[in-house]
Amino acid sequence: MGRYFGTDGFRGEANKTLTADHAYKTGRFLGWYYTELNKRNGIDEPGKIVIGKDTRRSSYMFEYSLIAGLTASGADAYMLHVTTTPNVAYVTKIDEFDCGIMISASHNPYYDNGIKLINREGIKMDDETIALIEDYLDGKLEVFGEKYDTLPFAEKSGIGKTVDYVSGRNRYIGYLISLGVYSFKGKKVALDCANGSTWNIAKSVFEALGATTAVINADPDGLNINENAGSTHIEGLQKFVVENGFDVGFAYDGDADRCLCVDEKGEVLTGDHILYIYGRYMKERDKLFNNTVVTTVMSNFGLYKAFDEIGIDYAKTAVGDKYVYEYMAEHNNCLGGEQSGHIIFSKYATTGDGILTSLKMMQVMMAKKTTMSELAKPLKIYPQILENVRVSDKPAAVNDPEVKAAVAKAEEELGDSGRILIRESGTEPVIRVMVEADEEEKCRRLVDSVAGIIKEKYAE
Repeated sequence: MGRYFGTDGFRGEANKTLTADHAYKTGRFLGWYYTELNKRNGIDEPGKIVIGKDTRRSSYMFEYSLIAGLTASGADAYMLHVTTTPNVAYVTKIDEFDCGIMISASHNPYYDNGIKLINREGIKMDDETIALIEDYLDGKLEVFGEKYDTLPFAEKSGIGKTVDYVSGRNRYIGYLISLGVYSFKGKKVALDCANGSTWNIAKSVFEALGATTAVINADPDGLNINENAGSTHIEGLQKFVVENGFDVGFAYDGDADRCLCVDEKGEVLTGDHILYIYGRYMKERDKLFNNTVVTTVMSNFGLYKAFDEIGIDYAKTAVGDKYVYEYMAEHNNCLGGEQSGHIIFSKYATTGDGILTSLKMMQVMMAKKTTMSELAKPLKIYPQILENVRVSDKPAAVNDPEVKAAVAKAEEELGDSGRILIRESGTEPVIRVMVEADEEEKCRRLVDSVAGIIKEKYAE
């Protein structure tokens, strides 16, 4: 993890941890760096960078700050306006941009924001480039064999321009629609847009494919993104689906790189359910590359037991869709993801894509001519409790001898019938303590035994 950028970008409270000045300087570096790379490669063109944002009030401030930095350094900035992270990734790759930027703090509350960087291949920026940005933010940049106390400003005709690039958003919508294998006519689909990036995208995709569609939480005001809505607050969608007799519901997060499902009975289907349902569907058609689904260490014991029963192999990576995709690319896997709903279909996208995930789940339901609850029925989920503890010092908390002793004691009690996992969040000042066991009471007791020590010694 870097000095400013975590596993999912530079994230923090707007104008406290992440400021407009940070955004401006990030733009200054990126605009100069990619324009300079072009010059050194004999290309007489400015850097070309595309920007999207979610619906947070501060997203506009960060967008303008980034654009000011980019154009001051000589790059051209293409604006997608309010859109999803996967839209930025798709357009960056397809339209051969040097870099893509998404302004979002994903599932975090409105007062947080973030800067996610995407490389020309449509995947999260490499650590080497991130390190250069952080060096520049710290005033100690060394690149191309030279040291820079400051970066030169573009002048005259070298100053960059801005381009309204809403066509890139429309083309992405068209791409999603083109992936619809079946008509959804006759199906009632509910969508929870979290007052975020999908508010003006998701409905049009489902209606184009014939579904009778209802949308909740699609009235963003800059302050209500993720507020009692979306994939992190799915209770409202559960109630809506049941009370209105819908066949299925899909909930997205603020920037729509994740998706959770609600079946016709109102039960929540996590990312583990999605991996099981689509993995099984792929295996049955002999299209599951290397017979392997890529998961993270947070996936449920039950998922692995279900895979064992149907003969599907699995891999486990560190938490973060970045690590999932890296493993998939290296080992030629086509399906992977996280329990939280980041699902990657590598044939169609380079990052988690909530709308794409919901379309793929609809595809299985239509192909099998059954309900979502029946598709999920064979997967038995172990009781799991996850507690997030806000702390003042993440490394100190996870390495504390007393904490380690409590974890070891819990591991001894669980044996082969469960597990405990303690890890630092890559995006928040949080330690996550998770326990899976055969009984919920045991999960609660063991989580409390570890989390209690962390709270007592390191609570923020």
